[in-house]
Amino acid sequence: MTRSANIMCIKWGALFGPEYVNRLYSGVRRHMARPVRFFCMTEHADGLHPDIEVLDLPVETFAEPMAAALAVANRQGAMRKVSLFRPGLVPDLDGPVLGFDLDVVITGALDDIHDLAPGTIAMRHDWTEKRKGRPTGHGSVFRFDPALHGFLYDDLAANPYAEVEKARGSEQRYTSHKAMDNGVFKYIPDDWVVSFKYDCNPFPGNYLHPPRLPEQARVVCFHGRPKMTDALEGYSGSVIRYSKPCGWLREHWIDRARADLGGDWA
Repeated sequence: MTRSANIMCIKWGALFGPEYVNRLYSGVRRHMARPVRFFCMTEHADGLHPDIEVLDLPVETFAEPMAAALAVANRQGAMRKVSLFRPGLVPDLDGPVLGFDLDVVITGALDDIHDLAPGTIAMRHDWTEKRKGRPTGHGSVFRFDPALHGFLYDDLAANPYAEVEKARGSEQRYTSHKAMDNGVFKYIPDDWVVSFKYDCNPFPGNYLHPPRLPEQARVVCFHGRPKMTDALEGYSGSVIRYSKPCGWLREHWIDRARADLGGDWA
């Protein structure tokens, strides 16, 4: 029997509705060649597709000192994702976990990302950090193994203020550098995980043609602005980030999800 792929995301607060989780679920299961077990950690489970397994969003015992360090770093509310790394979070979980932020769109096969360099923590090189010559990974897509990488949770739980301070309040800096410190970090190839604003719609070509989907892209990240809802009909909130309407985005993010799950869920 083929082992299922474990997929996780986290939805907290009111920024993203349930349709973001459902569309992500549809995109993942349509682009993997094996069964998918999909988890969402949230305090608001209303509207999630019934096949999605809900994990309660916890209040961590170290929340107070972590919040104090985040306040100093001017990053209120960040680093909630570390709760996904808690050992034993899902008692019957078997194998690695592929995690996603909700502001991504799945556009290609994911099995290569899931299977990349087993035993490592995998993230794409952050675009800005790479440009500045720094090694930090980007947190929109991440692969880890709970049986091997419990230190991602345990180290923060043991010394939350110092770890957050060291990471300067950045969840992706904490995760990638902690993996590097333990010698188990691997970059996901750049052309598999792309940025809408840097790779699909860069200035000044964004004024000349609609956003383009790179041929090898498996995941498109909508970090910063525009978000998916901005880019569908076009975006003019910034001179640099201006975007013409994006046809392939509607197809991959909405139309195919609705065909897969039905209009009530996507």
